Amino acid sequence: MDAMQAVQAGLEGVVVAETRLSEVDGERGRLVIAGDDVESLAGTSSFEEVCARLWAPYAKEALPASLQAALGEARVSAFGLLEGLGDALEAGDAMDALRAAAAHVPAHPDGERDTFLMLTGALAVFTGAWARLQRGLKPVRPDPALSHAADLLRMVSGEPQPERAAGLEAYLVTVSDHGLNASTFTARVIASTGSDAVSAVVGAIGALKGPLHGGAPGPVLDMLDSIGRPEQAVSWLEAELRAGRRIMGMGHRIYRVRDPRAAVLERAIERLEQGGLRTARLALARAVERAAEDLLRQRYPDRPLRANVEFYTAVLLDAVGLDRTLFSAAFACGRVAGWLGHVAEQRATGRLIRPASRYVGPMPG
Repeated sequence: MDAMQAVQAGLEGVVVAETRLSEVDGERGRLVIAGDDVESLAGTSSFEEVCARLWAPYAKEALPASLQAALGEARVSAFGLLEGLGDALEAGDAMDALRAAAAHVPAHPDGERDTFLMLTGALAVFTGAWARLQRGLKPVRPDPALSHAADLLRMVSGEPQPERAAGLEAYLVTVSDHGLNASTFTARVIASTGSDAVSAVVGAIGALKGPLHGGAPGPVLDMLDSIGRPEQAVSWLEAELRAGRRIMGMGHRIYRVRDPRAAVLERAIERLEQGGLRTARLALARAVERAAEDLLRQRYPDRPLRANVEFYTAVLLDAVGLDRTLFSAAFACGRVAGWLGHVAEQRATGRLIRPASRYVGPMPG
């Protein structure tokens, strides 16, 4: 390696792939997924429709005519795996459980399409089963007639929640893909070696677990609980900043303006409220966001720190009835659509991903 070649820490700004799946424009605050702005997808497209759009460009086999029916069947098949998971779902952390359980999903002998369906169905089933087992309850068998989002919510709560399912649907669509983020890059690296889609998803779950990636929505809710009332937002946030602690849900590695997904999820919460599902946390969250933006702008005038997807994720997932211990697992249930799209794209267009490093250790005498 040329000793003068610049090191791009964290691969910042390095383009390693061309993709037809999503585009993140951090300067303009725009996210395009499979040809449409995220604002137009969420609330109008089902999660199944987004899966089809992300998988179809590079699918080796034709997708089923009804992806909703196919995913319903996949959830039922995944439920049959529960007895063979050993102690995977006994882990105290949902992401640890999801990672261990996903490793048991067999690569389907009939082709990658069926493996994609099985993995997507399995993450929802395992998330629901873990939530139930943590409360000392039996897992709920999937209902293949329901949409994926509605059945995920039902497997967690134990009963149909049609008025809340639309909110979870909007969330799964919104987080389905987001450029070459850490977990998606992990999935592509694994796929580039010729390994199977199950291995790629297991690795991606490990990356998503990290608090710098998908592990932070729960702490946003903790922050809102600590603040309690809108009028206490400024004093609480000022104390956090004085103590040198970061404000959860604010700032993003890519976006220089407000994360467009935050706006989409905020509107999804509004739609739930219009349907009669009131949540006091929405008004609190808006007050905290405004106060945090003002304080951060004063402290870091040259560093834009606006609300990111995790800020309103916490409020929305709480409103639909998910416990904060499930937030990262729910993220995985949506992002698996993108992971698998990137696995297929990497197989079709990519090569082995093998960046170089610069040795700075001692040399033999």
